[in-house]
Amino acid sequence: MKSIKLLSIVFVSLTLFAFSTETIKSINVEESIVKWTGYKVTGQHEGTISLKSGALIFEDNKLTGGKFVMDMTTINTTDIEGDYKAKLDGHLKSNDFFGVKKHKQALLNFTSIKQKEDKYIIKGDLTIKGITNEVTFVMGLFKDYAVAKLKIDRTKFDVKYGSASFFDGLKDRAIYDEFDLDVKLKF
Repeated sequence: MKSIKLLSIVFVSLTLFAFSTETIKSINVEESIVKWTGYKVTGQHEGTISLKSGALIFEDNKLTGGKFVMDMTTINTTDIEGDYKAKLDGHLKSNDFFGVKKHKQALLNFTSIKQKEDKYIIKGDLTIKGITNEVTFVMGLFKDYAVAKLKIDRTKFDVKYGSASFFDGLKDRAIYDEFDLDVKLKF
């Protein structure tokens, strides 16, 4: 009798495994957008970062994983032009901020995914400047694209320039520790 129950459990498990399908959907990096917004006491700046590669993993049409590589050398300011833009872009790429000569890529790997109604609550390991921290965000999935908004504390990745958390007397030159990433992924 025990053998029959064990055989039944093995058969059902193998049957479910055989019919589950994993699908990897590569991200179209040319049509995807990663927009950043950084905030300071006197206003904000925004721009873009290009994806180098990315994929979402599905099992039976349910999101089960994701992995992304951002090309930090492409960090770009879009709300100003001319000399100010060149100066800010250069400063963001410098060691004061993201140190892109040494740290050309930022990585995001999903570690936990929970579906809540029509959205997914995702935890992932984000690596910036060789430092990895967990982030949590919500992702919406649609027919051929996904959207997410992330709030990142830059100081957790050793990006402390202009942070009132680390430097006194900055007054109106302080830059807030958190910045936003608004992401639209086309697949």
